[in-house]
Amino acid sequence: MRRVVVGVTGTLGSLAALHRAAAEARVRDAELRVVLAWQAPGGELGGRSGLGPCALAQCRTAAVERLREVLDTAFRAAKPGVTLAGLTVRGTPGAALVDAARGVEDLLVVGTGSRAPLRRLRPSVARYCLAHAACPVLVVPPSPLQVEFDAAHRRNFWRIPLDARELAP
Repeated sequence: MRRVVVGVTGTLGSLAALHRAAAEARVRDAELRVVLAWQAPGGELGGRSGLGPCALAQCRTAAVERLREVLDTAFRAAKPGVTLAGLTVRGTPGAALVDAARGVEDLLVVGTGSRAPLRRLRPSVARYCLAHAACPVLVVPPSPLQVEFDAAHRRNFWRIPLDARELAP
């Protein structure tokens, strides 16, 4: 069976990728597999250094609840119209997505993530997927509204006054 696999976090960019993946799944008559990757506090080193099974179970439960919230937010108004499967995976996002989209007939959909300078220090999930996936990868750019929102947020953070000429079309 063909699948469209999409990674989500709950950000606006991942919600845009989720909606695009749902549209691709409808066109391809494929199952929509929504993946949320999670890690133990402190990463893998934190998982080895004394977190008990109870703490890991709480992390897993929180990830499942987060996935439910994301799906509820994305499809509250209208159902996706395809078979939907949610999956929470313990691991890094890129590796979890590549592993979930193993088939050559699958399609992997990811968002581009934040383009803020400080966020660029983290490895890019989209780049990882493009380099390692065995199937086609669709990278969904942020919406123009998200770009404007990020710019306004940066302006407010640095307390840069708004120029009224920016408001005129």
